[in-house]
Amino acid sequence: MASSDSTIVALKPSAELGEFGSSDPVTVLMLSSRFQVRGSCATTLRLLERLPGWLIYPRLICPDAQQVNVQRRRQLQIREISHLDFPILGRFLLRNLLTELQAQPPDVIHVQSRRMLAAGNWLARQLKRPLILTVHDYLRHPECLRVDRSTCRRIVAVSEAVKADLITQTGLPEELMTVVCSGVETGVVTEVQPLETGHVPVVGTAGPLETVKGLPYFLEAAAKVLATGRDVEFLIAGAGPEEKRLRRLAQSLGIFHKVTFVPYLLEFGRSLAAMDIFCLPSLQQGLGAVMLEAMALGRPVIATGVGGVNTIVRDGETGLMVPPSNSEELARHIIELLENPDRARAIGNAARRLVESEYSVDRMVKQFVQIYRDVQKVT
Repeated sequence: MASSDSTIVALKPSAELGEFGSSDPVTVLMLSSRFQVRGSCATTLRLLERLPGWLIYPRLICPDAQQVNVQRRRQLQIREISHLDFPILGRFLLRNLLTELQAQPPDVIHVQSRRMLAAGNWLARQLKRPLILTVHDYLRHPECLRVDRSTCRRIVAVSEAVKADLITQTGLPEELMTVVCSGVETGVVTEVQPLETGHVPVVGTAGPLETVKGLPYFLEAAAKVLATGRDVEFLIAGAGPEEKRLRRLAQSLGIFHKVTFVPYLLEFGRSLAAMDIFCLPSLQQGLGAVMLEAMALGRPVIATGVGGVNTIVRDGETGLMVPPSNSEELARHIIELLENPDRARAIGNAARRLVESEYSVDRMVKQFVQIYRDVQKVT
């Protein structure tokens, strides 16, 4: 996602607003956990930026938004309430928040992360307002999804795979659930085309540095590619608990001098633009919002065929698929694209066209506008 220091909201024409059956303003209170280096946080920011153009007026409350620049926080009405996600202190802070909200309650409460679901359930009950929950990834054992059916009007899954898993794991009815895929900025033009001659190719990945992202396999694949004598640079953009371990692994593989770590990012636009090939070696993946950003830039992707990735990457057409936990196959496909730059660019262009038609920010925002108006109407 491209960085933005200012937000300009353009109101949609009345004809477009009318397609939802009402042009009355709707206020939405969003609840999020701490902003981190992940696609779900970028999605929340995009909604905050674009919804006012559709007469949906959101404001967000979270425990920590330090990774979002101060000016942007003010413009997007992001409010930090430290320790709101703490079990005991959080309850006290939540009661104070309720007192504030009772003077002018929001029309809809939208919980952006499961960690804030209990708070959202409680506020929705007290304020008698409909609640929406977005689920970005799979439930992790022994996690339970405690949804209050008296207020919850919709659960939004980011992919059909996540929706199917939710139905299986929770037993909640399918009619409660809707799929809205993450949307990314499209039509972005970059000066450097993938694998152009005259520069050392860069193969990269980006996102939270967590075990489930399978990043050791990316580094092992990098070692195999470099062992062939090719001059290639590797890039890992993101932050998380696995960072120190990954740095040690790069050192032990003898490739540390060829791997650049770019930590402490909330947005990956510059890092993705610097890559010629994007890899997503995840062991489990709800959808792959950062991968969609890379595809929007025309970067060819190599991804593991897990979760929602299967709905985006058409093997050999909009990307290349590899089995999870398989550094050998990942290395083979990296070499294949390095040796065939024309094919790499063709795959990248096909990926860009797919994102423009099916995964744009505008498409995502319009789907949420419809959901907000529907749940408010029912209530």
